Amino acid sequence: MNEALAGIAPGNGETVVVGMSGGVDSSVSALLLKRAGYKVVGLFMKNWEDDDTDDYCSTRQDLIDAVSAADVIGMELEVVNFSAEYKDRVFASFLREYQAGRTPNPDVLCNAEIKFTAFLDHAIQLGATRIATGHYAQVREFDGSFQLLKGEDGTKDQSYFLHRLNQAQLSRTMFPVGHLYKRDVRRIAADAGLANAAKKDSTGICFVGERPFREFLQRYLPVTPGEIRDLDSERVLGRHDGLMYHTIGQRKGLGIGGLKGMADDAGEHEAWYSARKDMDKNVLYVVRGHDHPALLSGSLVASDLSWVSGRPPHTHWVYAAKTRYRQPDAPCSIDAVDAARCEIVFAEPQWAVTPGQSVVVYESKVCLGGGIITGASPAA
Repeated sequence: MNEALAGIAPGNGETVVVGMSGGVDSSVSALLLKRAGYKVVGLFMKNWEDDDTDDYCSTRQDLIDAVSAADVIGMELEVVNFSAEYKDRVFASFLREYQAGRTPNPDVLCNAEIKFTAFLDHAIQLGATRIATGHYAQVREFDGSFQLLKGEDGTKDQSYFLHRLNQAQLSRTMFPVGHLYKRDVRRIAADAGLANAAKKDSTGICFVGERPFREFLQRYLPVTPGEIRDLDSERVLGRHDGLMYHTIGQRKGLGIGGLKGMADDAGEHEAWYSARKDMDKNVLYVVRGHDHPALLSGSLVASDLSWVSGRPPHTHWVYAAKTRYRQPDAPCSIDAVDAARCEIVFAEPQWAVTPGQSVVVYESKVCLGGGIITGASPAA
């Protein structure tokens, strides 16, 4: 247990408000902080209330789990409703992006606007000096500023979702499990008698839950069917129900498998992948084969930039970047950057670079920040 506390500075009675989700990571975060000598207050954030009676909504059970954990730890738990802020700052942007044909990542915006803005403001009102969450990431003070580092457990690192945090937010933030591996977090929870020690990790977009994604979007955006065409031949292969349902690199759900006359010389049928959206003509273009050139990009352009240090990185320097959460670090350089946009060139072609997603730049374990992908250029 001393090893678990090694990454946490002694508390000496300092008040920390912990964002309690009902999951094991936030529960162990609160537990460790209390053991380290902090006065810990839990805060359960209700960010979505449209589906409280829906079978897909887990909010009620999550709250029960958070209350149970708080009881075992011996801490106060407050429930606060940020649903209005969430709809205004996160969900409205989510819908606008899908309607424009892009594929947004609302979890990135939720962290920046809700968990580390609205939540932080509320915690300060409660008298806290800092907040904590169960994210797998780390904060380090270095040379007069705060750095965001990857979590020690590379399979759980969540710095990608936190890259929009700024110096003011990081200076007040703690990630108590960031130096631990998930297996150790579960062991600590089990040893402490926390009922959620083996609880399954939440996946997917928080307000969509486990429900079918198309069913959810249809509630808010009009359905606009159109053609599916082969990018190479312009041949019409079928129809889509709406470009908003498709993302670059998508294989499943196209509805055009097994088309006659489309086998190669060996009689094999390669899979179809979404490759391009023509918003003006409402056409979805697809290609055959995972490694089709149209799915490979040598560089990208990003806007809506956010750099952790408050300053952009140097150009023509060797960095690494991710264009999606689970992607391995890809060596790259930043060829140009200003306040509005940056151009990133990769050492090797990247697969299915998707407008609307975040590109996040790293220098070793340090997350430098990133931006929203607006376009990509074919690999040379």
